[in-house]
Amino acid sequence: MPDIVITEFMDEAAITEGLRGHDVVYDPKLVDKPAELASLLGDARALIVRNRTQVRAPLLASAPRLKVVGRLGVGLDNIDMVACAARSIAVHPATGANDVSVAEYVITAALVLLRRAWFATDRVAAGEWPRNDLMGCEMSGKTLGLVGFGAIARETAARARAMGMRVIAFDPFIKADNPVWAALGAEPASLPDLLAAAHVVSLHVPLTDATRNLIDAAALKAMRSDAIVINAARGGVIDEEALVMALKAGQIAGAALDVFESEPLKGAGAALFAGCPNLILTPHIAGVTEESNVRVSWVTVENVKKALA
Repeated sequence: MPDIVITEFMDEAAITEGLRGHDVVYDPKLVDKPAELASLLGDARALIVRNRTQVRAPLLASAPRLKVVGRLGVGLDNIDMVACAARSIAVHPATGANDVSVAEYVITAALVLLRRAWFATDRVAAGEWPRNDLMGCEMSGKTLGLVGFGAIARETAARARAMGMRVIAFDPFIKADNPVWAALGAEPASLPDLLAAAHVVSLHVPLTDATRNLIDAAALKAMRSDAIVINAARGGVIDEEALVMALKAGQIAGAALDVFESEPLKGAGAALFAGCPNLILTPHIAGVTEESNVRVSWVTVENVKKALA
């Protein structure tokens, strides 16, 4: 039986080099094979997962020797932290390793949605020349509203400022006199003020009882009609049905979603977004680049090795 079980994709060099000497089972499809996964965990001391593996009571029950869960990323909503703490199982996210990747995703999505021209491929290929339909906006001079002002939001703020944007942020856990605001040229704001002012609203909060459906129908109605919203944080922070209705009604100008309440999208969840205009959907990939995958994998390997030492 393996000592370390890895259920989702990671950098293979980090496994072969970083975990040399350990008995490892690595199968990035294990996340979709729960019975096989449970059968492998009988003697395992370490479990390495991304965001899809649900580390809940039933899975933990099949791993009586488990000492550490390594999270290839930062969100912990797929891990029962209370249950892990009750068994003294350490949980180690790869904090900071994918901050740049997510920040670049947010800026890219904002540029595409503001400029609009990149939605014209099929029409131009068909012989149309829809220049008047595609006159978008510049990012420079616009206001970016960050909901949450942690590490990823701060990376995003730095890039937005370099593009000529004004940056405001709502974060009730950071006081207005904190020097981080001045250091990044950002301004603290209440959530209502942010929603009213921002041309781009980007979410950077975990999914909790307080943040679930934080961006609901009322919040979307409070936004500018030319605003776009980007969620590369956690599914469930946006009310997806309300967002689709707002986009179809022209109530806001666009949206980009990298995360969803249920992943991957299936059935009614997938059908909800069909025919929705000015919408970018990506498969929880904002934090995953070739470079960040290496960083995240090595940070996780080192965290796991320390916990097993």
